[in-house]
Amino acid sequence: MNRERAAALGREPHGSSDDPDLLDFSANANPEVPEGVERAYRAAFEAARTYPPEPPEAFRRAAADYVDCDPEQVVPTPGGLAAIRAAVALAVDEGDTALLPAPSFGEYAREVRLRGGEPAFVDAERVLDADPSGHALAVVCTPNNPTGTAYDRDALLAFAERCRAAGAVLLVDEAFLGFTERASLAGSDGVVVARALTKLFGLPGIRTGFAVATGDLGAALRGARRTWNLSAPALATGEFCLRQDEFVRETRERVRRERERLRDALAERYDVAPSEAPFLLLDVGDRDVDRVIERARERGVAVRDARSFRGLDAHVRVAVRRPAENDRLLAALGVGGGGAGEGGSDGDGGVESDV
Repeated sequence: MNRERAAALGREPHGSSDDPDLLDFSANANPEVPEGVERAYRAAFEAARTYPPEPPEAFRRAAADYVDCDPEQVVPTPGGLAAIRAAVALAVDEGDTALLPAPSFGEYAREVRLRGGEPAFVDAERVLDADPSGHALAVVCTPNNPTGTAYDRDALLAFAERCRAAGAVLLVDEAFLGFTERASLAGSDGVVVARALTKLFGLPGIRTGFAVATGDLGAALRGARRTWNLSAPALATGEFCLRQDEFVRETRERVRRERERLRDALAERYDVAPSEAPFLLLDVGDRDVDRVIERARERGVAVRDARSFRGLDAHVRVAVRRPAENDRLLAALGVGGGGAGEGGSDGDGGVESDV
């Protein structure tokens, strides 16, 4: 990694608000956590007085069961982004190009540039039709952030085969796949899968995730992994969460139901992209995006400014939370009973028309 290049690269913008007075719809973490996870975290204190097991076999077995692969193929990482960095670092050398979807997670391009590579962007909706020839790496995010597009498994496998034939590593970011019924690509040859506990289990601050890869690629990821790269509490909570099948089922159903309710309501005023993720992308049309965001904040809600995603210039992204919270989002965006907006009161006798 080049020192000057790293110093020159700025940080990518992300969702999440630390304002306690705002209900946060700008980040996509589950507002619920599995019952018992706090006990699992606290119980790990005694284990934290010694180094974690190396390799952490119990965590690897839980992760393998979760995505249906061989435990030997699991490489524990401190969050999904660490898995992404490891894959990019092994695939991309100075002067290489990487096929990246757009709009999508901005960290892909940043990691490629850190290695001296050059992003080659392709429309996220047509990424599986792209030609990986000549590229060291191809990336697919499924469901894609921020559009919510999930890709057909057979089409993904066909793309993976084309990547293998072209000598390109395929990185599949499955950060949001747990919210769907779709099967993971974990264990597919030539593919690195990145997963995390951040989104589905509502634990972004624990920093627990893993990569999955086979063959020489898997061996390289295992060899590059730092010893003790996850703490004892991270391993314990990760293992616990990955076994919570009923929590996963309940979360999927709640998100599916609430996402469709939100989409139907928001479609009255905004162009809403179809989604299989725990978020929705809204095209606000000719409304001023800054004004939309500010008016939502004034009503106690934080939404994600999606203009930082490549190719989006009139968009915000909103998470799917619990029913009562989602009602507050609708009101803040001028939709639903009594909500501010065209034809709705702003709560002090006025009428708003710019939200």
